[in-house]
Amino acid sequence: MENRVLQGLKPERPLYYFEEICKIPHGSRNTRQISDYLVGFAKEHGLRWVQDEVNNVVIYKDGTPGYEHHPTVILQGHMDMVAEKTKDSPIDFLTDGLELRTDGELIWAEGTTLGGDDGIAVAYALAILEDDRIPHPPLECVFTVDEEIGMDGAAALDPALLQGRVFINCDSEAEGILTVSCAGGATSGLHLPVKIDRAEGKGIHIYVDGLLGGHSGAEIHKGRANSNKLMGELLAALLKKLPYRLVYVRGGQKDNAIPRYTMAKIIVAENRLQDALGEIDEISAQLMRTLPKEETKAKITREACVCRGRAMSIASTRKTVGLLSEVPNGIQSMSQDIPGLVQTSLNLGILKTEGETVSMTFSVRSSVNEEKLALIERLKQAGEKYGAAYTENGAYPAWEYRKDSPLRDLMVRVFEELYGRKPVVEAIHAGLECGLFSGKLPGLDCVSFGPDMQDIHTTRERLSIASTARTWKYLLAVLARL
Repeated sequence: MENRVLQGLKPERPLYYFEEICKIPHGSRNTRQISDYLVGFAKEHGLRWVQDEVNNVVIYKDGTPGYEHHPTVILQGHMDMVAEKTKDSPIDFLTDGLELRTDGELIWAEGTTLGGDDGIAVAYALAILEDDRIPHPPLECVFTVDEEIGMDGAAALDPALLQGRVFINCDSEAEGILTVSCAGGATSGLHLPVKIDRAEGKGIHIYVDGLLGGHSGAEIHKGRANSNKLMGELLAALLKKLPYRLVYVRGGQKDNAIPRYTMAKIIVAENRLQDALGEIDEISAQLMRTLPKEETKAKITREACVCRGRAMSIASTRKTVGLLSEVPNGIQSMSQDIPGLVQTSLNLGILKTEGETVSMTFSVRSSVNEEKLALIERLKQAGEKYGAAYTENGAYPAWEYRKDSPLRDLMVRVFEELYGRKPVVEAIHAGLECGLFSGKLPGLDCVSFGPDMQDIHTTRERLSIASTARTWKYLLAVLARL
């Protein structure tokens, strides 16, 4: 008999499908297998389906008796996950499933992200599609790919596949919150050409490690340190103390994840090695004092290492450090209309040196289109100052607040009936696919919700079992009233 980690936990069928999903590699850009699984599910249950060329899947189901002629409802979530792991994790995200763990209250994956964002949406939809006893209107269940790297799947989806204009998205991470608006954004890149030539001296590795990291939209307001920018501050301060040549600098793996780890290698004159090590220690101590109190595991370390004989020129070193230290990062403005809402921000999520190019990749977000464009223009100008080329992809529109929303009003009423209290109705700074769908489907009425999750996009990600059960019950109650 197959050993199931989540067996016996409730809600039984959603968690069954969640565990099935976790067995399948489904990091962003690696979605063919999970997409085919969904197609296989549709075939097995005799449901009409469409799989497009980028691996998006739509599964259709008629309304149950008494609901056949009700307005069609779109249930939507994304099938890809942020694939992050600890340094010692043996998991290969291209070929391996996740190693689930539970204590009966929370679910997590050993050494990796869990992918509750957004595997739980897929699991909910499959559990509804398989069960003819659940009352619901006609359904269009939309499973998109590559949401985590720019919402590419939603951008590519043909809107002609969808007739519904009532849209329930399950890509939120806090029970009791109904999201009704989100920021638009883009993935921006700066690419600085550098000159590499022979270098003599002593090498030094510098490490910024142990930061909290997190989601660059949902957690940007928490003020968590960015390891790439922290390294930039250190390198800039060191350059004012003594000359050195940069060999490389790299940190972060996802543009929309606040980076936790960055490393650099420099070369100094042989007779300045001890001076350099001392200066790095002094600068590091100063920087550590500036970090938020929550960054309890943060550390900056250095070690002497072998000099391989090649490094950036002094001019290229100065350009790289100058650009890295000058580019904006973090919150740029707060909303004047919604208290506590970040209006515009960016995150330097990926920093890498490849050959003769240093690249910086940013997740840019704003609920005000003009501010997003102005921030992108700042990045372009910073790049031009140092000779870096600008690139952009994955741009997506903001999901604007709809004053008249029958779906929102219904979901508020059902929540009050089930929970005995009012839900929080809010806008968020993180991007949601609702923005792209609202642009494709005129008149779309959207709400996003979901169960409690902790530390998404990190190896500390946790999914609450009790919240998953309550949210499941809530979703079924909403569908029964539509």
